[in-house]
Amino acid sequence: MKISHEWLQRYFEKELPDAQALADALTFHAFEIESIENDILDVKVTANRGHDCLCHRGIAKELSAILRLPMKSDPLRAVTNLEASPLGSVGVSVDDSNLCPRYIAGYIKGVAVGPSPEWLRKHLESIGQKSINNVVDATNFVMFSIGQPLHAFDVGKLEQKDGTYAIGVRKARTGEQVHALDGIKYELANSMLVITDENGKEPIGIAGVKGGMPASIMTATKDIIVESANFDGVSVRKTAQQLKLRTDASSRFEQVISAELAAYGMHAVTDLILEIAGGELVGFADAYPQVQQQKSVSVEATQINVILGSQLSDADIADALTRLDLPFTMMADAFVVEPPFERLDLLIPEDIAEEVGRIIGYDKIQPAALAPLQKKPEVNKNFYASERMREEYVAQGYSEVFTSVFADTGERVVANKVDGVRPYLRTTLIDGLKDALERNDRNKDLLGLPEVRLFEIGIVWKGGKEMTVLGTADKAGVREEPLPAHKAHAYEALPLSHAQRFHSFSRYPFITRDIALWVSQGTIEQDVLQVIRSNAGELLVRSEKFDEFKKGERTSFAFRLVFQSFDRTLTDLDANERMESISNALKAKGFEIR
Repeated sequence: MKISHEWLQRYFEKELPDAQALADALTFHAFEIESIENDILDVKVTANRGHDCLCHRGIAKELSAILRLPMKSDPLRAVTNLEASPLGSVGVSVDDSNLCPRYIAGYIKGVAVGPSPEWLRKHLESIGQKSINNVVDATNFVMFSIGQPLHAFDVGKLEQKDGTYAIGVRKARTGEQVHALDGIKYELANSMLVITDENGKEPIGIAGVKGGMPASIMTATKDIIVESANFDGVSVRKTAQQLKLRTDASSRFEQVISAELAAYGMHAVTDLILEIAGGELVGFADAYPQVQQQKSVSVEATQINVILGSQLSDADIADALTRLDLPFTMMADAFVVEPPFERLDLLIPEDIAEEVGRIIGYDKIQPAALAPLQKKPEVNKNFYASERMREEYVAQGYSEVFTSVFADTGERVVANKVDGVRPYLRTTLIDGLKDALERNDRNKDLLGLPEVRLFEIGIVWKGGKEMTVLGTADKAGVREEPLPAHKAHAYEALPLSHAQRFHSFSRYPFITRDIALWVSQGTIEQDVLQVIRSNAGELLVRSEKFDEFKKGERTSFAFRLVFQSFDRTLTDLDANERMESISNALKAKGFEIR
């Protein structure tokens, strides 16, 4: 979430510290900062705070608590009063799917659609948003300010019936299409929610995701209906995923926001539209069948101290709660906290303890030793057996591989297939190991291996059971057996392997050449290898002796040489030129090439 320093300043009378200081404050008490550029902070808001902190107001609230800096005003603490539209000039109907907890439609007549004022364009552009027009920009500004997604429809493009315009919210019909504002026609499934012109029965938007072209705001638009709604987070996320259409609005609904926020969003956006686009507010229609209930969380100071390992006093805790704007009352020894409507994450005593700890600062809490375990921890037998077998096979020169759990045939069909080629779960490791052995055997010369040895420890689904098995592959064949049982009384530390140096490999093919020569008595292979390596050039990537025999007074050495380039495919000419250079150098040293 991109946060503007200048935008944040709107919430405070006192001048804020610079962007780096704000970043430090948030990092140590709330969220990580991805980057800072031109006084714009890219804040990595955690999933548990997406409902209230994907907006400038939420970040301002955090900074107010962390820095002990009072906010000039808090838009979510004002009193909201939605006056119903007179004579039912606009109506809202919501189906019984429970996917739309609240829908507010605000009716404004006589707006003048045009360019936004400079301050508004500047604020939106600072966080990477393109200015569209004053009405659309107003909806975006409020969303990035307080976190409530909004949308505006052109009333002139809707049908009127008995003097009333009607907005509907329902599930889409299978195959129904919406021509979205991005110019693409999306085909919908019956699990998705749409916004409709109820009088015309036409979809005019994909709920919580994207508005539609049929009621888009244009320069000629005069009357508008503004949507401020609350949609089911899971439904919005699935719709956005299926349509591959993730938007700023959908990313906020996915996090689940409070239905109460819709009223604050409506007030803020209608006030702004009237200010910058003119017009007359006719009224509102508010479908809100089940009002969000106020919940309280009770926690004692002793609980908080046990959770945090701290020694905080009642005064310390009360101060932290006050800074966080978390109203509370004292009942006996307990703090009874009533979280504000937007703080959907505060449900249990541990949540309150976390809030207190992070605002006070975990660096200010003295570390305390953990209580001793009451019993010796049990070792997972399957894990222990797997680790022991890994140790044994690696010591024997085997390499571990991980092959696909999907297969062409099997007993269990995968419901959500990765592809249509292998729709089953495997019943054996053998097929995957055979393929891995064949692939790796081609590269044994490059790797300097006389033989490729592989093993795999993995799960198979066979005979109605899920089991862990051990498979091995080498020149003796490919085998599979149940993972041998190891009695694990306690975990034994495994020895560390010998340090090795690794480097990246080339994606181009290699060429292998062999050379054999007679050497005089007393000659060692390293003497010959030094000559070979000095005259082979940069394309030689591996050289080693693979054969030796004696005949009379003479000894024969045979060497295998591997050539490879990091930037091209080699030709026989490349290898032959280097072999000629090597042969000439060996002959010059008195060696006889066989």
